[in-house]
Amino acid sequence: MDTLVRLEDALATDATTTVSHGEQKDYFVERNGVRYAGTHLIVDLWGATNLDDPGHIDAVLREAAIATGATILHGHFHHFSPNGGVSGVLVLAESHVSIHTWPERDYAALDIFVCGDCDPYKAIPHLKRGFLAERVQLAEHKRGLIG
Repeated sequence: MDTLVRLEDALATDATTTVSHGEQKDYFVERNGVRYAGTHLIVDLWGATNLDDPGHIDAVLREAAIATGATILHGHFHHFSPNGGVSGVLVLAESHVSIHTWPERDYAALDIFVCGDCDPYKAIPHLKRGFLAERVQLAEHKRGLIG
């Protein structure tokens, strides 16, 4: 079930535990007694800027991904015309960050999905600052929920 999360609440998350089984790590997480694969944030940025610049978008998403504690494996961004929107993805060892922009509406839609010890909420201040977003909407989904 998706849960809407206020930005203030999102920045005050609980600690995450990565469980080890012998020598092999289990990258599922446990928070507040609940085990799951990872946290998937759906992020909408409104009143945002620089949404038509693939280089800027790449740099902001890389900064945000690193802030979560993730490992970047590969990135690809496509610039559309005539409106100048950008679609792109950073593939992470821990999953992905993706973006689709509508510069004519000052709007960007992002997905941040990370597993293990990564904290996707740590990306939010970097996204807000990097795109000068006036408003951020968040929804959270726990992927691979056990029980």
